[in-house]
Amino acid sequence: MTGSAGRFVVGVGARRGAPVDEVIGLVREALREAGAPAGSVVAVATVAAKAGEPGIVAAAAALGVPLRTYPAARLARVPVPHPSAAAAAVGTSSVAEAAALADGGELVVGKRKSGGQGRPGAVTCAIVRLADSSTPGPVPPCGEPGRRT
Repeated sequence: MTGSAGRFVVGVGARRGAPVDEVIGLVREALREAGAPAGSVVAVATVAAKAGEPGIVAAAAALGVPLRTYPAARLARVPVPHPSAAAAAVGTSSVAEAAALADGGELVVGKRKSGGQGRPGAVTCAIVRLADSSTPGPVPPCGEPGRRT
C-alpha cells in the first residue's frame, strides 16, 4: 500500500537482545510499504515485557515518538490476522499487530518479520493507521512499564 495519509502507530515485537539496527531497519521497511512518512508516526507500541528492549526503545527514539506499552492480557484480547506461537512466551498470541491495534485503527501493514538469507528473524513489526486522522493530537506517553496512562 502506498500514499496512505494519516497518523500511524508502529507495533514492534522483538526477541531479547535483538540488534538495534535490525529493529529500526524493519520499522523503516514497513513504513515504506505503508507509504507512511516517519513524521506521520505518533507512537511505537509493544507488550509491557519488552518495554526495556534496546532495539524497541531506539526505534521510538529514532522516530521521535513515545513508546507505548500494554499488558500482555490486554494484547491477548485484541483480534489479529496473524497470531504467533512465539509471542505466547510473553502471554499473548500477538505482540506487533496487537500492540499496533490496541487503540483501534486500520491494519495497513500486517506482521512482518526480519531475517532472511537463511537466518531467523528476531523482530516483528506491523503498522496501523489511526481511524481519525483529522485530529493531530499526540499519543500520550506510557507511564510505568506495563501501565498504560
